[in-house]
Amino acid sequence: MHCAEEVAAIRQELDGRAGVTALEFDVLNAKLSATYDPRVIAPDAIAASIRKLGMTINPWVDARAAPTGGARAMDGRMIATLASGALLALGMVLHAAQQGWKAVFGAATQEPMPISTIVAYIAATVCGAWFVAPKAFLALRRIRADMNLLMTVAVIGAIAIGEYLEAAAVAFLFALSLMLESWSVGRARRAVAALMALSPPKARVRRPDGREDLLDVEAVAIGSTVVVKPGEKFPLDGRMTKGETTANQAPITGESRPVPKTVGDEVFAGTINDDGAVELVTTKVAVDTTLARITRMVGDAQARRAPSEQWVETFARYYTPAVMVLAILVATIPPMFVGGAWGYWFYQALVLLVIACPCALVISTPVSIVAALASAARHGVLIKGGLHVETPARLKAVALDKTGTLTEGQPQVQQVVPLAGHEERELLEIASAIEQRSEHPLARAIVRFAESKNVRPPPVDDYQTLKGKGATATLHGRAVWIGSHRLLEERAQESPEMHARLEALSAAGASIVVVGNDEHVCGFIAVADRVRDASQATVAALHAAGIEHVIMLTGDNHGTARAVAAATGVDEVRAELLPEQKVAAIEELVARYGAVAMVGDGVNDAPALARSTLGIAMGAAGTDAALETADVALMSDDLSRLPWLIRHSRRTLAIIWQNIVASLAVKAVFIVLTLAGYASLWAAIVSDTGISLLVVLNAMRLLADSFESTPDPS
Repeated sequence: MHCAEEVAAIRQELDGRAGVTALEFDVLNAKLSATYDPRVIAPDAIAASIRKLGMTINPWVDARAAPTGGARAMDGRMIATLASGALLALGMVLHAAQQGWKAVFGAATQEPMPISTIVAYIAATVCGAWFVAPKAFLALRRIRADMNLLMTVAVIGAIAIGEYLEAAAVAFLFALSLMLESWSVGRARRAVAALMALSPPKARVRRPDGREDLLDVEAVAIGSTVVVKPGEKFPLDGRMTKGETTANQAPITGESRPVPKTVGDEVFAGTINDDGAVELVTTKVAVDTTLARITRMVGDAQARRAPSEQWVETFARYYTPAVMVLAILVATIPPMFVGGAWGYWFYQALVLLVIACPCALVISTPVSIVAALASAARHGVLIKGGLHVETPARLKAVALDKTGTLTEGQPQVQQVVPLAGHEERELLEIASAIEQRSEHPLARAIVRFAESKNVRPPPVDDYQTLKGKGATATLHGRAVWIGSHRLLEERAQESPEMHARLEALSAAGASIVVVGNDEHVCGFIAVADRVRDASQATVAALHAAGIEHVIMLTGDNHGTARAVAAATGVDEVRAELLPEQKVAAIEELVARYGAVAMVGDGVNDAPALARSTLGIAMGAAGTDAALETADVALMSDDLSRLPWLIRHSRRTLAIIWQNIVASLAVKAVFIVLTLAGYASLWAAIVSDTGISLLVVLNAMRLLADSFESTPDPS
């Protein structure tokens, strides 16, 4: 399975078949996934239906390398194409030796074509049509005209009227265009397979007795201790337990500079340990590393077809039969009603079949989409489907979460204010006891600060979260709570003096965490987060890229939100939002602007990500939930990838439409020339192959799309 025509044939054969409930196609890896009811249809019956289409089928096996089946098919196609070209050249030489080069290129001659020349041309035709004719026969049986049938009819017609040279040329050049299509998909396939090849096949595992064994990464269990020397690649995802180093994470996150790593930091399979001998404890098995998941997702993404790809497929479905009908009319109407020669107009009909072949049109979009997906993955931007490649180009508004998106997401405790007779240590003990159950960034900051003060949180009972507000628990038999300024106001435990103080801290950019019990407020803790260095430049770049409105949506207090907004230059800020209020804000933006992106952490912002036109997860490397939640995952914490994504999408869309317009324009010109009687089979097939090669090479430019210098085509 290498092209859209084969996908369409399988879809027509299996769609609607009793027991087959869903089909997913991955042209990138030549993989078909079928969901079926085993009580109604057996797997062997599905396989038999595919074999009837002239294709081979093998059970899918995940491998670290690219599938070999596609390579074997490519080798066979290349051999047949090269043989066709060699035999065509031999026939032309024999033809010229006996009748001169003028005869080869169409000059009239009274001498019949030599038998040896005819044999060479027919042999060239057979080799060129070797992979095409069976598919044409199946298309005829299904009464579904496709480009294989168009070419086969043209070749047979040319032989029937004695145009052996032109039949051979058509067969060879069409085989060449199909080989180019397979090569283009294969190149994108190899670009993705190269990601998986980044992960070393062996891991140096330290045993409890101290000895080291070199094992296959597939045999290394979670929790194993792995030793990585300077210059080696990390074989698996893990958490460092010994040593310090810097890691080149470009294959995963697209970061150009090495990232410092120390004890407790996460490392990813396929990244490079630059300058220190380190040890790590593995956190994932080989098939579930971030690198493996990225590779699988890029492959699966091809199954989600882009709107332009769906349009081209629908267009070709009606276009090809229409061309067959037009060719029949060209071959019959002029001789019957205008008095033209039957042979002449039959020849013109063959020319029309060749030039109208939708090969370039059909391959223009999927090749561009695959190249765009692979290029984005190399830059640390995981786009989960061709469906989402085009969406960033249409965005009019972008909504950004604050914590972890515009800010670094690593807040630090700035001030601890005990009240009602409590001491700082006692306040930290209560706060950390409750917050140790939470994964919120503010909670983690408080727990880290308590640990730095050697405060050991006691166990709590009856822990409950208050969605978007805080949490409650029982500590030493007494109910305690922790939460936002809003929760304090709802509990009506706030004095005017306390309110003024909290508002002043909030206005300065701090997030306030209040601690209390049923009787009084025990105190509060001011926590501040640092705005990312790239945030202001990114917001400016979004505006420069044509984004009309950039809005910040946060659950944090108004004062902190306004301070971050002032530092980043966003157009609008909405603060103290609960998850459902974020969804409502996204719905309002969608109604106003049409296409809206939501950028968040992929977990807490999941409802808003799902409601937006395009959900984008920040810093998704190593976060399973983030990889699964959003339509696009920025694998690093680099917010500047967002404007690049918009430019990359627009560049992809521009190349797709360049290919479509070029394909249709060339065909329109030759159809007019054919109807006027000025075209030939030679010119038709050369132009068709030429435009096929042109759209493939144009699409391949996306593989070289540079993060630093991608221009905005608008």
